Amino acid sequence: MSAATRRLSRFFALKRKYLAFPYVLFLVLFILIPAILILFYAFTDETGAPSLDALVGFFSTPSKPSVLLVSLFMGLQTTLVCLLLGYPAAYFLADRKINRNTVLVVLFIMPMWINFVIRTGATRDLLSAIGLDGGSHPWEATLIGMVQNYLPFTILPLYTTMLKLDRSQMEAAADLGCPPWKVFVRNVLPQSLPGIVSASEMVFMPVMSSYVISDTLSEGKITLFGNSIYLNFSNSQWNEGSFMALVFLVLIGISMLLTRGFERDPAAERGGGLW
Repeated sequence: MSAATRRLSRFFALKRKYLAFPYVLFLVLFILIPAILILFYAFTDETGAPSLDALVGFFSTPSKPSVLLVSLFMGLQTTLVCLLLGYPAAYFLADRKINRNTVLVVLFIMPMWINFVIRTGATRDLLSAIGLDGGSHPWEATLIGMVQNYLPFTILPLYTTMLKLDRSQMEAAADLGCPPWKVFVRNVLPQSLPGIVSASEMVFMPVMSSYVISDTLSEGKITLFGNSIYLNFSNSQWNEGSFMALVFLVLIGISMLLTRGFERDPAAERGGGLW
């Protein structure tokens, strides 16, 4: 390689590095600096002096841990219902013998194109018309609203994963006399595990941090962790709100660490299997 060619290669490599500057700037301004501010306010008082008042207040006030437990239960229940509904739908959409075009896929994800608040208001009016208003059934109404809003986020990652299922293995197992339930348990389920984990992550944490759905559909009777953080910040309780936000960030980090080993795509590791 000549000197001119080497200089040209270094020049273009440097140019490519410049393309990352907007992304780095975005990370610094909207992720790193806010995270530092949250950490600062979480362990200081109103005067800016170091303090553990927010930490002590969080664990000494029974209502705050109870809100966290309610949010965890709502997140788990919503995630489970979304998986039970979204898994069969994604499997159906990924079967090219049944679904030969992407029209059905678009129909399933179309609700994501509608404004979030409009969807929630329409769900509230519909539930009120059938007697499931937030005044008399706050938990059920909130759960239905959560599932209705986050079900597309469950179907999409499951669908993209199931497109990569190695169907030759499934057909071979069936030809050898393996019953359908065993084919599903021993073949389909392990291959679709990355999609299940991705779908769970896209539903569980957003449900806990959501406050518009619970406020609208439960008529203020269900308070989730996102509601508490919002109320603290709206009332200028920066220290208490920042510590609760820090707790939420820790929960996100723990969930990512726990699911890290399950996100590998078996089909990608084998280097094939895309149908």
